[in-house]
Amino acid sequence: MKNYKYTIYASYVGYITQAIVNNLAPLLFLIFQAQFHFSLGQITTLITLNFGIQLLVDLLSAKFVDRIGYRKCIVAAHVFAAAGLMGLAVFPFIFPMAYAGLLFAVVLYAIGGGIIEVLISPIVEACPTDDKEAAMSLLHSFYCWGTVAVVLLSTGFLHFCGKENWRILACLWAAIPLVNVFAFLKVPILHLTEENEGLTIGQLLKSKLFWMFFVLMITAGASEQAMSQWASAFAESGLHVSKTIGDLAGPCVFSILMGSARALYAKFSEHLDLLRFLVGSGILCVCSYLLAVFAPNAVLSLVGCGLCGLSVGIMWPGVFSLASARMRNGGTAMFALLALAGDVGCSGGPTLVGQVAGAFGDNLKSGLAAAMIFPVILILFMLMLKKKGSLS
Repeated sequence: MKNYKYTIYASYVGYITQAIVNNLAPLLFLIFQAQFHFSLGQITTLITLNFGIQLLVDLLSAKFVDRIGYRKCIVAAHVFAAAGLMGLAVFPFIFPMAYAGLLFAVVLYAIGGGIIEVLISPIVEACPTDDKEAAMSLLHSFYCWGTVAVVLLSTGFLHFCGKENWRILACLWAAIPLVNVFAFLKVPILHLTEENEGLTIGQLLKSKLFWMFFVLMITAGASEQAMSQWASAFAESGLHVSKTIGDLAGPCVFSILMGSARALYAKFSEHLDLLRFLVGSGILCVCSYLLAVFAPNAVLSLVGCGLCGLSVGIMWPGVFSLASARMRNGGTAMFALLALAGDVGCSGGPTLVGQVAGAFGDNLKSGLAAAMIFPVILILFMLMLKKKGSLS
């Protein structure tokens, strides 16, 4: 049993890898625009493709992960992630079109990210731990700490070593999933349910309770990533601050507060009602978007970006924990489909922001204003879940 702590440590690094996959490229968006002359629409496509591929992988994983096995899948995930991150630095310069090279790199690391998103949570859920809600919240906090590390270290690298050396930066980050390959080859791994014990996809799709969790995961992913993916560009182009300040005060503060919310919930979870906490988080999320968009100065807008991180912190792991507690035999298929729902939100949220911003003359404030619909829907569905209780 003692050895499972290494499984959990490797899972922490898995979520750090997920943070690299989702957050490194956004820090390089303006560099890509300057070097390769990409449009805002092309940059938006990179975000959409990343989460779209992860969505497809989630869907396929629900059917095939249990057959292939957790270990083979999680090892392959880290190989794909490493290859894609190194591809960012290589493919644009060897493909006939630089944009095609970037697209291929995104496809590779998105495959890895999708498998990681599906498997890390059930791997940790299956470990013999006492407080599952706390363990899940702490696990997901490492996504945030990984994001903070990506932002701080990448910003420092680009500042001191020069933006022209961004290709070296991408290769350095690829080393983390590469090393974690060897960890997952060795650590003990349990399955969440015994073979044929978990609910099938068909059984899940017939459950009203499952569909409520599915919608909640969409809104959780969209509320988080609509701000996270655009925070750096919003700070630079919309608030007219430097890239260094924009990265530090935008996505970095966002992630610190998101990780703090998850770590604090893990510490005090026994004394908190998770469902009520999620409703409060949704309300705070709406307020943070309002502040970011309508504040009269850049400082208050950046405060809104940061508060959004605090508000969304518990949404993703909280919905996972609620689903796991209320649908105990959901199994790997449930986690895969919920991850799929989350990635629908992660793709749809930033895409909505980019499309609305483009329609209003590349005005990101307009795009972020439209994204407030997601936490509003989350609040409504949480209240419905509370009212309906154990509906199935």
